[in-house]
Formats: sequence, C-alpha cells, structure tokens
Amino acid sequence: MQVSDIDHVHLEVRDRDVAAEWYRRVLGLVRHERLASWAEDPMGPLILATVDMKPLLSLFTRECQASSRDTTIAFRVSGQEFLDFLVGLPSLKLTRRSGGQLTAADLVDHDLSWSLYFADPDGNRLEVTTYDYDNVRNALSE
Repeated sequence: MQVSDIDHVHLEVRDRDVAAEWYRRVLGLVRHERLASWAEDPMGPLILATVDMKPLLSLFTRECQASSRDTTIAFRVSGQEFLDFLVGLPSLKLTRRSGGQLTAADLVDHDLSWSLYFADPDGNRLEVTTYDYDNVRNALSE
C-alpha cells in the first residue's frame, strides 16, 4: 500500500454549523456538497472541503476535550496566501493557543518555513504554514 494523501481529519466541536461558518470565514473551507447528506445525522460528520471540494475536516458535535500539543492540524498555503492571512489577522480576531489575540508578532520563523499557531473557538489547535520561505522573508523585510 502507498498512501497518496490525508483525506480528512475528525474534529470535535460544540456546534457543527457555528464551527463550519468559522472555518469558512478564517480558512475559506466550504461544506462538501456530495457528502452533505452525512450531516443529516446529528451524530454524523459535517464535511468541510477546499473550494475545489477536496475533503479536509469532518466536524462532529461532541463535548470538547482539551487538546494536547501534539494534536495540531497544519494547513499549508502559498507564500502570498500566508502574507494575506498575516495582513488580515486584526479582522479575524483569532486566539493564540496560549490565550489572547493572535497578532503578526506571533509569527514563527522555522528557517525553512513560516507558521502562525492559533485555536478555533472549540480549542482545536491549528497552524497555517508556508514553505515559500524566501518570498515571505523578502516581503516582510520591505
């Protein structure tokens, strides 16, 4: 067997519809049209996808548990998308995983990539990252 990709990740949220709207607003994820019927079951998944309908997240209504450092979901974006996300941080009002509002000062330089770490309203740990290291570095130094 050879795995070709990660198909999706299960997330526990208090309210699937509220979470789906947050993920649409923050990351541009949309409801997966073909798999929408699964969400008719209150215990079933509401599938979120990229705009080209690649499944990414399965939202399940559950009592949310505190997550550990090792349960971060990282979303890869292009360098320009990363810079746009960075500029849009004030309007997104995202929460740092340690609490407080996420700002450009929270940018992490990994020497080969750039990342921002935050949490969704249900405490799920997220990361937006780019490997367009030089493009972002050059844009930040202008």
